[in-house]
Amino acid sequence: MRSLIAIRHLEREDISGILEQAKQMKAAILAGKPVDSGPPRTIGLLFFENSTRTRVSFEQAASYLGFRTVNFSGSGSSMRKGETLKDTILTLKHERLEGVVMRHWCSGSASLAARHFEGPVVNAGDGQHEHPTQALGDALTILERKETIDGLRVAIVGDVAHSRVARSNAWLLHRMGAEVRFVGPRSLIPGHTAKLPGETYYDLRNGISDADVVMCLRLQRERMESGHSVSAGEYRRLYQVNRSTLRAAAPDVMVMHPGPINRGIELDDLTADGHASAISDQVTNGIFVRMAALRWVFSEPRSAPAKKKEANV
Repeated sequence: MRSLIAIRHLEREDISGILEQAKQMKAAILAGKPVDSGPPRTIGLLFFENSTRTRVSFEQAASYLGFRTVNFSGSGSSMRKGETLKDTILTLKHERLEGVVMRHWCSGSASLAARHFEGPVVNAGDGQHEHPTQALGDALTILERKETIDGLRVAIVGDVAHSRVARSNAWLLHRMGAEVRFVGPRSLIPGHTAKLPGETYYDLRNGISDADVVMCLRLQRERMESGHSVSAGEYRRLYQVNRSTLRAAAPDVMVMHPGPINRGIELDDLTADGHASAISDQVTNGIFVRMAALRWVFSEPRSAPAKKKEANV
């Protein structure tokens, strides 16, 4: 058994394996056939931040796998009484949960949970760090339309600085052979982009020039420090992805958004609902990659090849 904390920690073979499993599970579910889920499990869903898409898709994924879920939220847990996250995780461990899916506002919280739970933990988003299953769902969506990720030009547009989705996608896309671009105003591009696998652009049309995929991000005002936010009007004027600005991208560009969408700001209605949009597919595919992720964490990791002993000379 293992945990899924960050895309950055996965090998390309692990990513490909999870995506292939998700494709097979999707085909089986759509055909009304059973899936190979392994033994039934009981998992806790701990969401300390609001969520619609991620929480519901994990519930659906668990249901398709025949797993039982136990739901927790920050407002309904003993953390409101002063209990630490560590003690909450230890409580769940001793209440014999077999796995944990957790979303938390603090970067690094998923790693802490994995350290103390001593069983499979799936990161459903930790602060501004990573959101691995979102990136996997996005990758599956790209593969369905483009057949490959290798060699694609992918522009991630918007609030990169505060986006765990941007980080997970950047690592995954880079690892799978794509050219990654970060596009946005200087105040919303992290100062440490040298640590991320991508090139930075501050002009929208230059950033999405000939892009095969344009991935939009919302303005995460809840994570912005006072005085560092961008006005909606200024952002709309300079960085909105719409029919006009998309003329700079590749003719068969696909448009993505992890949600929730702020319509009229990062995207206009025609683009969000148009033929280039893959947003609905992202939502659907989130279920199947989360099925595959749950199956993956409860399976045994590949054993490393044994080293040959050197002969004594």
